[in-house]
This record gives sequence, C-alpha cells and structure tokens, in this order.
Amino acid sequence: MKLLTSTALSAALLVPALATAESLTFAWTPNPQTPQVDIAIEKGYFEDAGLDIEFVSFPTGREGFEAMIGGQVDVTFMAEFPAAVGALTGQDFAVVGDLARFTGSRVIVNTASGEVAGPSDLAGKRIGTTIGTNVNFYLDEILSGAGIEAEVVGAAPPDLVPALARGDLDAIVPFPTFYGAAKTTLGDSYAELRVPGYDVHYILAATPEMTGEKSATLDAFMAALAKADADVQADPEAAMAAVARSMQGAMTPEALAQMWQDVDIGLKLDEGLAELLVREADWILAQGVVRGEAVDTAAMLELFAPEALRKASPEAVSLP
Repeated sequence: MKLLTSTALSAALLVPALATAESLTFAWTPNPQTPQVDIAIEKGYFEDAGLDIEFVSFPTGREGFEAMIGGQVDVTFMAEFPAAVGALTGQDFAVVGDLARFTGSRVIVNTASGEVAGPSDLAGKRIGTTIGTNVNFYLDEILSGAGIEAEVVGAAPPDLVPALARGDLDAIVPFPTFYGAAKTTLGDSYAELRVPGYDVHYILAATPEMTGEKSATLDAFMAALAKADADVQADPEAAMAAVARSMQGAMTPEALAQMWQDVDIGLKLDEGLAELLVREADWILAQGVVRGEAVDTAAMLELFAPEALRKASPEAVSLP
C-alpha cells in the first residue's frame, strides 16, 4: 500500500457540522480502492458532519457519471475516464477529489502463445480489451510507445479471460477487477507485463449545484472524507478490515493487503490528473468515439473545484 503523506492530518480532524441535516445522493458501490468512504460510514463521520447520505449503486462509473449529469445524484465516484468524455462533450460538472490511484496496470499473457518479455514482443499478437475505455487507452499507449502494431480485439469485460484461456487471444488488457480471475484460470500459463505510464484515478465528481448553492454540504462531505483519509493512513489494517466488511466477504483483508501494494491511497487534487484527462481526451478524439474540440490543460482545470478539499485539507490540493 502506498500512502499519501502530504495530506494535512491535523486539518482533517476538524469536520464542520451543518446546522441542520442536509441530504446528499452519492453514487458509490463498495469496492477495494476507496477505504475513506467505508471508514466515514463505519465511524459515523458523515452523520457527525450533519449529512443524510443516500447511497446509489450503478454497474459502472460511467453510468454513475451519467446519472449525475442527469441530476439523479449529487456526487459520483468513478475512474477518471468518463470525465474526459464529459469535458469533450461540454457537460457541466466539477472534479472535486481524487481518492486513490491504481498503479498496477498490466497486460496479461497466455504463455501458450509465446513468452512476452517486453512491449515489443506484443507485435502482431491478438490482444483483447474493451473498446472505448481507459484500458483500451492504456493498450494503445503501450503499442504506440513501442512503435508496434497488434490486432486489437474488442470484447465485453467478462468475456476477455475465457477468450484468453481458450487461446482465441494471445493477451488481454482487462479492468483490474479481472486480474485475479485471469491468474486463477490460466494457472501455469499466466504471465503479466507491467508497462508504466498510466495509473487509474478513482475520483469524485459533483454537480454544479454542489459547488454552488449547496457548497456548504459539499464542504461537510469532503471534510468527513478527509478525516477518514487520515484514519486510513494512521491504521491501514483497520481500513482493510472496514473495506472487507463493506464488501461482505468478497475480498479478505489479506487479499486487500496484496492489492493495495498497487494502490496509492490518499485524498488529493493536482495538475497531474488534469494532464492525464487531456491525454485521454486527445485519444478519444483520435478514435472518433465522440466529436468535439480538443481540451488543453488550462481548460481541463476549469472543471476542477478544489475549494471544499482545500478547506478540509489544504496540503492535499496542488493546483496552479
């Protein structure tokens, strides 16, 4: 587990409480990467801040984002990729926090099709991924960075591991939730290639109302998360146990400890996220996935609303 040391722990201890309970609808599903939410729920930090939160679950972060754009939820949790699409299509939203970064992105290989020692060995191979998503973006960055071409095959997320095991594909770039299944299914034929350059960011996005007339509610929400973030850093094992309870046994604390070796946990907001979103937006335009005008870093940063996080934990915000 990689802990963010720049968070101001003392600032996170003070959670402003609203005079009357305020409702907030939050698109979030128990998952391994956002222990701050689990801790805030378990320790009552949201209630202490005067918040009455309704949690709404969506199958994907994209659907949660779309629900927020449609006004069905106030705040959503997601990987960062839908925000790049939203920026290109002129959607009205704000990025208010970055809870954690997954640093273990990889290509998974069935060694029955040959060994892969580096990116150049992927040339000419049949590589499966889910088209138009962040894992497709990551694969294209690997191929272009190595100056090679491969046969990219699109498939739904649950179909990639079975196709790789059957030998229909030589390698896959799936979502991280399928890494464990791939290793178990392939057994001795499993190999992985980790190519740095892309970290998945698990972010929070909010409606214009939350950064406007309901800004006090957002302040209380982010302060509760900042307090929970301090707890995660102070006692990672307790945080793992809270996540395991929230996930109802889907992952054990031991499995979380293994996963968190590739997770940089810490609530922050910085320019690096904006730069990644610009890279993704450029890629989306090049793929023809959506039509729009290119977005530079300055324009992307206009979609960031750091005020609530800055109040809760000033050192967590590093923006121009």
